[in-house]
Amino acid sequence: MTGAVVAALVSHWRRNRLQLMTLVLGLAMATALWSGVQAINSEARASYDAAAATLAEGRFDQLVPRDGEMMPQQRFVALRRAGWLVSPVVEARLRIDNTTLRLIGVDPLTMPEGSAASAALGRTDLDGFVRADTLVAGPEAAVVLTANLANPVLTDPAVAPGTVLADIGVAQALLDRAGRISRLIVLPDQPLRQPPLDEIAPDLVLVRAQASSDVGRLTDSFHLNLTAFGFLSFAVGIFIVHGAIGLAFEQRRGMVRTLRALGVPIAGLIVLMLLELVVLAVLAGALGLVLGYWIAALLLPDVAATVRGLYGADVAGTLQIRPAWWLSGLAMALGGALMAAASAFWRLARMPILASAGGRAWALASGRTRVLQAAAAVLLLGAAGLLTIVGTGLAAGFALLAALLLGAALALPTCLAAILRLGEGLSGGPMAHWFWADTRQQLPGLGLALMALLLAMAANVGVSTMVSSFRLTFVGFLDQRLSAELYVDAEAVADRSALERFLDARADAVLPIMSVDATLAGLPAEIFGARVGDTYRDNWRFLDASPAVWDEVEEGRAVVINEQLSRRAGLQVGDMLALAPELSLPVAGVVGDYGNPIGQAIVGEALFRQTFPSVQPSRYGLRTDDAQGVRQALVETFDLSPARIIDQASLKAFSLSVFERTFSVTGALNVLTLAVAAFAILMSLLTLAALRLPQMAPVWAMGTTQRRLAVQEILRTLLLAAVTALLALPLGLALAWVLLAIVNVEAFGWRLPMYLFPVEYARLVLFALVAALVAALWPAWRLARMEPAALLRIFANER
Repeated sequence: MTGAVVAALVSHWRRNRLQLMTLVLGLAMATALWSGVQAINSEARASYDAAAATLAEGRFDQLVPRDGEMMPQQRFVALRRAGWLVSPVVEARLRIDNTTLRLIGVDPLTMPEGSAASAALGRTDLDGFVRADTLVAGPEAAVVLTANLANPVLTDPAVAPGTVLADIGVAQALLDRAGRISRLIVLPDQPLRQPPLDEIAPDLVLVRAQASSDVGRLTDSFHLNLTAFGFLSFAVGIFIVHGAIGLAFEQRRGMVRTLRALGVPIAGLIVLMLLELVVLAVLAGALGLVLGYWIAALLLPDVAATVRGLYGADVAGTLQIRPAWWLSGLAMALGGALMAAASAFWRLARMPILASAGGRAWALASGRTRVLQAAAAVLLLGAAGLLTIVGTGLAAGFALLAALLLGAALALPTCLAAILRLGEGLSGGPMAHWFWADTRQQLPGLGLALMALLLAMAANVGVSTMVSSFRLTFVGFLDQRLSAELYVDAEAVADRSALERFLDARADAVLPIMSVDATLAGLPAEIFGARVGDTYRDNWRFLDASPAVWDEVEEGRAVVINEQLSRRAGLQVGDMLALAPELSLPVAGVVGDYGNPIGQAIVGEALFRQTFPSVQPSRYGLRTDDAQGVRQALVETFDLSPARIIDQASLKAFSLSVFERTFSVTGALNVLTLAVAAFAILMSLLTLAALRLPQMAPVWAMGTTQRRLAVQEILRTLLLAAVTALLALPLGLALAWVLLAIVNVEAFGWRLPMYLFPVEYARLVLFALVAALVAALWPAWRLARMEPAALLRIFANER
């Protein structure tokens, strides 16, 4: 009997191929968007781990300069002679042919075992590595190096993406840092007796292994945002699956009644239908993984550019098939299918053996279900309101988003029914009444597709508002920060004093840019020294500040901090901040600092030089009316490469390009989500086309042409899409507010002002209507060209 039951179940799909395609493609697209995002996240985290493993960061203690980024190489010699077993490292960014690589110079003779660098060097010819100035890099970086440098290049796939290994002397030559190193790695096995660090190198600080920086922590928020968008896309796809499964169960009511009357136990029938669903979910999930791989491969370059621009981390440009994301995709496909079918299985288990198959094949929402949906919507929206008031943390922010979106989606059918009932009451004439009433009758069939459209539209409105608001704020921020006409990279100039005298004679104002890494209020941060002048006074805008903020900073009596440090440390204007062991200053101002993941403090130049005397300016900003003349003089006098002298326009253009690529990923996900919603509408309309013939046949028989009925079908779809799109606008604005005021603050530490963009919203509504129109054209065309005999048969078959 089992074989006969399986044959009966399979025969349903053989008769309803379109429904089978809807189920498989809906689940495949949902899985594709989710697995694509997880593939990107998995590749990024693997790149972070590979980068950290290069020098076994997190496993070895390190000695770093107390002030500044570099130390004299003599410190390494002094420590080794005193019995400290350390290994020198020089590390910096090397720009080659518009590509920025992480160059790491190591000493192969003292390099500790257990790091990826030592493993890579073990696979190379050590004599050639030292004598021939050999570079070791991954495949992508090796191509760039080979094309632009004369050094021999060895390709090692195990080297982290965007990373180049070299002998420390070779690296110093390429970076123009002769005689200077970045840090010292402390080997785990040290002599029992050795002099204290303060006696040999008091300018160095010992950083314990567990305190080493981990870029993965900084990028967690970015990847969490990507995961949230992937889950939203998955949820939209599951609406399609839920509708297809619900239709299949409703259409099988008669078959289930017959099988049970023939003696098939309900438990066995449920098990077989469950196995059928698992097989379909695995097939759809496998197809979704293939599509997800393709999506991830398209988006990965933009993600890599985003992470590199925001956090300085390198992500591989190629995608690998990792178990983490494809297992996650299959699990989501199975879980999503079972979740979408849960209510149908529940109804099947409770269905009496003699339950009528009914005259209508599909009723996704009875009156009682509609009431339960509305009650659930009220509870979820109430929970969203409560989380807005009392919720804290990033998890609460995403819980708020989930409650808001799901509650609004569940409330949509009730809102649409009320609007359609109002339209029916205001209409005149029998055809108009039938149009409104028939549209309302379609809500159970189109409800899930319209929910998907609502979520996709709201996501588009919310994200476009966030991105556009960020863009306006970011452009203003760049105008504030990049006020100098030229920026000079001074790393290649040995005599900074001579450079400053030269610049003072040539430029209207010279703004040295000097900074030191620090820990402020227990958080990683940077301290900057500013030469306060008209540039700062005229261009900088504060979120909060004392009346004479720049006067206090210039005199060394106060400090300015960025919004990230203010929020994370709970510091306000007037609070004291410890900058050094014997230096604490009141906060005089808080500035917006967009795109920076860590805290920042700004003090006057004199105080900075007094507190950190060994730190030299790394760059200079120049205010001048003769930018080209100053550039040429710098090149000729100091033999500076033109690439080290950047004009304001180029720097601003580069920053904006990083911004655009940062949000291209979320934009692409939104487009895909809207496409999935349009597919949901198309599949729902195609499924309803045959089921609605009993409603349309009598109207046709009374004299209405098929062409007019087809036009009304298109108008009905456009009406529902337009109302849904309009309802999505306030939901999208609420979503944007949550992203800007809650999620963004918790994730990145800054809050953006919210701007409205009516033209952008009108364009999104137009896109939604076009998507609905495209989805409605095919079913309407089929109705207009249907043979009259097919409509006449309705009267013979309809019971």
